Amino acid sequence: MDFDLTEKQRKFFDDILGEVRTRLGSSNTPDGQHFTRAQWKTAADIGLTGLCLPTEYGGGGLGALDTALCLEAFGQGCPETGLVFAVSAHLLACAVPVRDHAQAEVRGELLTGMARGDLIAANAMTEDEAGSDVGPLAMTAQRTGDDYILHGDKSFASNAPLADLFVTYAVTAPKAGFLGVSAFAVPAELPGADAGPLFDKMGLAGCPAGRVSFRDCHVPAEYRLGAEGQGSAIFQHSMGWERACLFGGYLGMMNRQLEECVRRADSRRQFGRRIAEFQSVSHRIAGMKQRLESARLLLYRACWLMDQEREYTSAVALSKLAVSEAAVANSLDAIQIFGGEGYLRHVGIERQLRDSVPTTLFSGTSEIQKELIARELGL
Repeated sequence: MDFDLTEKQRKFFDDILGEVRTRLGSSNTPDGQHFTRAQWKTAADIGLTGLCLPTEYGGGGLGALDTALCLEAFGQGCPETGLVFAVSAHLLACAVPVRDHAQAEVRGELLTGMARGDLIAANAMTEDEAGSDVGPLAMTAQRTGDDYILHGDKSFASNAPLADLFVTYAVTAPKAGFLGVSAFAVPAELPGADAGPLFDKMGLAGCPAGRVSFRDCHVPAEYRLGAEGQGSAIFQHSMGWERACLFGGYLGMMNRQLEECVRRADSRRQFGRRIAEFQSVSHRIAGMKQRLESARLLLYRACWLMDQEREYTSAVALSKLAVSEAAVANSLDAIQIFGGEGYLRHVGIERQLRDSVPTTLFSGTSEIQKELIARELGL
């Protein structure tokens, strides 16, 4: 059992981290503003928008573990967690299903645009009555000649206000249940596909999000992903990649956060002593380190299982749960270590908490992850 990264992986991580720090290290967008196209293109130039896409389309050709490592370097070097999340969602929830299921007529064009950063993609699955339970979708897609007519609304889609492409899911056979859902990659310029206003969110300000509506939107059949009725399976496949790899970005954020807390504890003095000398502080930081390393091991293991093409559902659920809960707990501890300054927006510590809270909600809530783990145990 080898817990060490290869020399190639270490160099790859260090190279990405150096590039991100140099080119995106000051990317901290004010609340109410999101990433710019220039920032997105910079991330693409570094290779982050195409990490696990085929090399023939400009991607990096990486597996799950190496993708997660690169996203970890991204999260460690870039203080704008919203941008890290936006790129990760584009890559894992959108580009992965296009990579694995797009039809030949459009596959190359879409993947090349997504890898180069020319296309920004949004995953439009969630509906008002379909969140944790994605079964009862209300959006429909009716085949008419060479087109599908999409009609319905999606309630929450990250990247939607800036998206050039929507990866979405609709019911094509209402009586077929799980087998009645189909997946589509919908160019945003098609008539009838519209993104709503920007949501005002608690955190992840750098990632724009909003509703998406499809009103008699005619989508050519070649933009269907997979066969008709495979949508539910395609979505679960993409969620496996997102739950496993996206949270590498939060490992990076927590590592950066830990370094900030260590520097703070070493430099801040109270009662004539460095606060690091008080066990209430040093032990809190030790707990942060323990949560971070435990979450990292679970995430690396889950991604390794994916790369080995072994059963990974429970392992991914464990890692997603561990990383998300560690991110929230560590962010609360960081605020406590920084004291009153940790509560001030310009310091940036409280923002880490606001960016971490949604990790227990997106990609399946913590409760859903626990249910998946319980089922694996036979409960």
